[in-house]
Amino acid sequence: MSQQLTEAGGKTRLYVTADLGASMAVTLDEGPSHYLLHVLRAKPGNRVLLFNGRDGEWLAQIGQLSKRGVIATCLEQIRPQSAGPDIWLAFAPIKKTPADYLVQKAAELGVSCLLPVYTRRTIVTRVNLERMAANAAEAAEQSERLTVPQIREAMDLDRLLGAWPKERTLYFCDEGGDARPLAQAARGAPAAILTGPEGGFDPAERETLRALPFVVPVTLGPRILRADTAALAALSVWQSAVGDWG
Repeated sequence: MSQQLTEAGGKTRLYVTADLGASMAVTLDEGPSHYLLHVLRAKPGNRVLLFNGRDGEWLAQIGQLSKRGVIATCLEQIRPQSAGPDIWLAFAPIKKTPADYLVQKAAELGVSCLLPVYTRRTIVTRVNLERMAANAAEAAEQSERLTVPQIREAMDLDRLLGAWPKERTLYFCDEGGDARPLAQAARGAPAAILTGPEGGFDPAERETLRALPFVVPVTLGPRILRADTAALAALSVWQSAVGDWG
């Protein structure tokens, strides 16, 4: 495994929190260190790609391995830092396995911020933010993006709307059937998408959302989608219409 790691020329990508720069020795976090030591069986001299969401992507060489962790030295910058699309996803939490899938795929689709929101019909009452962050980081590593989505604390819908930045359009995925298709309504960033729980939004919530000036009700078509499907479909439509896919 370590030989494959070396021959890959640093194709293994790892997200780190430390600063990156020319000739800098970087102490890797616990997760990346464990992956290199116990999964890839890395050895001194192996090379990896490191990124932190701030300093671009760097080719680094592993120098020291110990039970305390891995130290790697930055050799050269492979890609300068660039910002991805400014699109948030506010979503009602769903059970564990679909939630993991949702976070991973949303990260692959370029979402910049994930906001769990409790609605009246939300069944899940606790959100594991640490698990969300780990899934988002892993997806960023695999998809070759240079940033990792920000994970916000879960909050009630009323609190979310009360603190909403008014310059950011909120595309409310409404199952009411009388909204414009997202592909037609979508405009550029800053923007966000709001999807509900299994069972949809409460009528009072729909009324509140539709009354707000920064909210744009949109539809995703004639079929009722599962909560995780709706979120990913909406991100895909927005990316195709006004995001960085074009």
